[in-house]
Amino acid sequence: MLEAALWGLISAGSLLLGAAIALLVRPRNRIVGLTIAFGAGALIAAIAYELVLEGFNTSAGKATIGFVGGAFAFYLGDLLIDRRGGHGRKSMEGAPNLAEGASAIVLGTVLDGIPESFVLGASLRIDEAVPVAVVVGVFVSNVPEALSATTGLRQGGWPPGRLLALWSAVVAASIVAAAAGWWVLGSVDAAEGAFALGFAAGALLVMLSDTMIPEAFALGGREAGLLTALGFALGFGLS
Repeated sequence: MLEAALWGLISAGSLLLGAAIALLVRPRNRIVGLTIAFGAGALIAAIAYELVLEGFNTSAGKATIGFVGGAFAFYLGDLLIDRRGGHGRKSMEGAPNLAEGASAIVLGTVLDGIPESFVLGASLRIDEAVPVAVVVGVFVSNVPEALSATTGLRQGGWPPGRLLALWSAVVAASIVAAAAGWWVLGSVDAAEGAFALGFAAGALLVMLSDTMIPEAFALGGREAGLLTALGFALGFGLS
């Protein structure tokens, strides 16, 4: 469990790196968008080959039900947070109601980081090894993701101290989620484990589609699709 928590810290810690870069120097929007696209592609490959395939081989029915359940759970949670003012949390341009939706932004950002960290702990429990594709995808995507969100929140009036506190809270939640993934997969039978993997995969895919990929195309332009495919190729190869 401690090892799972450590990997959660390593992968989510890149959020603080991205936030620090945004506060010190701001890279070009295009570079940020293309990096997000590359990381998203790697994560999609990890979802397909590290989670869905693993769950399908164990219990296709349970994995499918879990996938659909995770997708709807994240969608509904994200919808509620957006309605409370958290819809601009990942945008480099910010949103007009950022000051009013502070709690929603914090909750939404934490929600976005939970599925990928849960996956790390769950995979460590199943395979007794951390999936390299997941670690690379999470780390590569977290830096520009935090950079983009920090820039937008900074424009919305958030002071640096509050921003660092936000990302520290996300890192802490990610550590807990990674440890929880390890514990859950060790406390249930194989079929329920397949459900948990499917649930995490569904939630992660909706998160990518809803927050990361639109921002990647908005900032990176046409080449974002190509970088997504290249990221997928890397994730596939690592898997």
